[in-house]
Amino acid sequence: MNKQGHQLRLEKVNQTTRLGTDLLTNISFGVDRAEKVAIIGPSGAGKTSLLRVLNRLTSPSSGSIYLEKRHYREISVLEWRREVTLVLQESKLLGMSVGEAIAYPLQLRGLRQAEISERISYWMEKLHVPQDWLSRTELQLSVGQRQLVAIARAVAIEPKVLLLDEPTSALDSAKGDRLLKALQLLADKGTTILMANHQLDIARDFCTRVLQLQSGFLVADVPSKEVDWGRLRESLVAAEVRETEEWS
Repeated sequence: MNKQGHQLRLEKVNQTTRLGTDLLTNISFGVDRAEKVAIIGPSGAGKTSLLRVLNRLTSPSSGSIYLEKRHYREISVLEWRREVTLVLQESKLLGMSVGEAIAYPLQLRGLRQAEISERISYWMEKLHVPQDWLSRTELQLSVGQRQLVAIARAVAIEPKVLLLDEPTSALDSAKGDRLLKALQLLADKGTTILMANHQLDIARDFCTRVLQLQSGFLVADVPSKEVDWGRLRESLVAAEVRETEEWS
């Protein structure tokens, strides 16, 4: 797809805090429909900052973001987030039960109750979320269970773009494998997935493309099959060591 045909596109995006700290610097890239993109980099590289800008939890200090050729300023935040959904590492149910939390965004989209029930059942089955969780509250869930529920809520929306921040961080290997299979089904339906993840095996085996961030800069944008994974792992370890030494 050419530049103008990208589903999601950033042009020279910068993000700076009120205190003047640069979080993202001159970020430009485009993502096509149904792509599976890994966002990697050491702690503090800007991965979560990038996801937050893409979801419009924060606005760029400068630069442009386009969703299907429409500039972000032409789209209300509510409309944008209905199309571009973010799942952070720690998500809240806002006092709702699991069933209510998963159904709520579907109700806001005007789906009929029958379709809401069908979607919830389908994705809970694919993610292996037990039916008896539907009546549970946030306090009755572990960290890993809350993460899985937050992901179930997001995939049930079947958004145009799904943003995930370390989605397997609190999941065991079996749940992580089931999650990736569910995400593949979602991609097959046309959803674009951008995933920040420290686990390089997931980036290698699941994602088709890798964006590498370093100190807020985009330093690499390559197909995953062209990545030298051994060298990349070494560079990330070295960056983490340097950061630890700086803090010390």
